[in-house]
Amino acid sequence: MQVDVLYFAWLRERIGQPRERIETEAATVAELVAQLAAMDDWHALAFADMQAVRCAVDQELAELDTPITGAREIAFFPPMTGG
Repeated sequence: MQVDVLYFAWLRERIGQPRERIETEAATVAELVAQLAAMDDWHALAFADMQAVRCAVDQELAELDTPITGAREIAFFPPMTGG
């Protein structure tokens, strides 16, 4: 399947682009992260510490074990803080 992957904040800076379309057979967010991290050094650096990365599947917050089958969009971003 094809999925749009969006990157925000420092992830976008490390990867060097705000979005890309990925062909994947990943079943979960974790499998997609592993595929992305294996693409090149920039992706590997961005996903090196998953405690510093949050994810949304089709604009809903998701965990690493969240299924992505049928998803159109996966977004990665740093944790949000409030004040």
